[in-house]
Amino acid sequence: MSLSKRLAEYVVETTYDDIPGEVVAFTKLCILDYFSSAIAGKDTPPIRKVEEMVEMLGGNEQASLINGGKSSVTNAALLNGAASHIVEQDDIHKSSIIHAATVVIPAALAIGESKKLDGKDLITAVVIGYEVCFRIGEAVSPSHYYYWHNTATCGTFGSAAATAKLLDLSVEQTVHALGSAGTQAAGLWEFIEDGAMSKQLHPGKAAMNGVIAGLLAEKDFSAASKILEGRRGFFEAMSDEYDADKITNGLGREFKIMENSFKVHASCRHTHHAMDLVSDFAREENLDPDEVEKIEVGTYAVAINITDNDDPQTVYQGKFSLQYCTALALVKQNGNLDTFTEENLWDEEIRHMMNKVTIFTDEAVDHAYPGKWGANVDIHLKNGETVTLTTEYPKGDPENHVTEDDLYEKFMVLAKAIDKSQAEEVAANILSLENADDLSSLFPYNVTVK
Repeated sequence: MSLSKRLAEYVVETTYDDIPGEVVAFTKLCILDYFSSAIAGKDTPPIRKVEEMVEMLGGNEQASLINGGKSSVTNAALLNGAASHIVEQDDIHKSSIIHAATVVIPAALAIGESKKLDGKDLITAVVIGYEVCFRIGEAVSPSHYYYWHNTATCGTFGSAAATAKLLDLSVEQTVHALGSAGTQAAGLWEFIEDGAMSKQLHPGKAAMNGVIAGLLAEKDFSAASKILEGRRGFFEAMSDEYDADKITNGLGREFKIMENSFKVHASCRHTHHAMDLVSDFAREENLDPDEVEKIEVGTYAVAINITDNDDPQTVYQGKFSLQYCTALALVKQNGNLDTFTEENLWDEEIRHMMNKVTIFTDEAVDHAYPGKWGANVDIHLKNGETVTLTTEYPKGDPENHVTEDDLYEKFMVLAKAIDKSQAEEVAANILSLENADDLSSLFPYNVTVK
């Protein structure tokens, strides 16, 4: 049996009744967290550009847009996916290195709303989409991640799986959907060299491509039946080494969505370990930045590859600079969205502190990656004292979890672009999603405030 067929059987056979209550509750938090980032990102310049393109493309009004109004299911998946990935507060799965919400949920929302499906259908599709993309990401990581943006590549399979479930495709049709997803999977890390807007295109296009794959499969449009393990398939083409067993081990017996992590700081997840440590220390000790002689951050090699930038020139580049994020977190004692500003980017105190930050690969920490995204931080003070701080799990990991109240508060902060009463109603609708019969009520401009 091909891996695609095994995954397809899982997609077809899994029902809402198979999902334990705690998984349902957690999935609703993932959806709430998705809307936090999407609402916060909807008015940013890159997303406005995508919105303008969507308006130019036109299309039947099938699904809601995060900015208001409706468009085709493909356009909705594209825009709503792109919007949720720009403020750098979307969820992340450590082992697969995937931001699943930004890909799976926009695709599921678009198809679910257009088909007039309900909250239970959406929850089921999201659980399935996360499961499929996490497993594929785990199979090809970490080698795949050097050139390829896992959220874009592996995420495409997740959006296709969620779409296939909501379209009620057969096993054979779902195999075709996965095949069409895999052949569209793309997203290169080169954008990071320029801080380019391609990063927002990646999840939007992955969500859109998954929808396209499912809709074509519904019409019995054929695709590769062994898109993963085939000799010219995804594994061979896009990873130096892979573990195909990770696709099927425990499939149907566990729920990988429960391994999902949430982001506290508004920056690349590979900066969060150091930000947690230095912000907590600075806050607890009421540390004067002038007391610091230097800071040494030892972490895993991937974090260095992605975030080694000692002179960021834009706010967005700052979010991908471990040196800057460490300095910002120490001086400002947090890393929330409001701290990543043009003013702080060029703040003399933060820039001076950034020059004191040295980063390097710590072999022990690197060996534990990607199971643990840790760091060891030494803060050398001018009085001769050295403070050593360490973490294996950033805040928001399952091992260092945040609460429902934390995520609700995060939503209300990030949703400040809309009316507070609207935000409260959207959150209430999401947190009672299993009772919803109209998915459009999850979008802020569709809610009727009670």
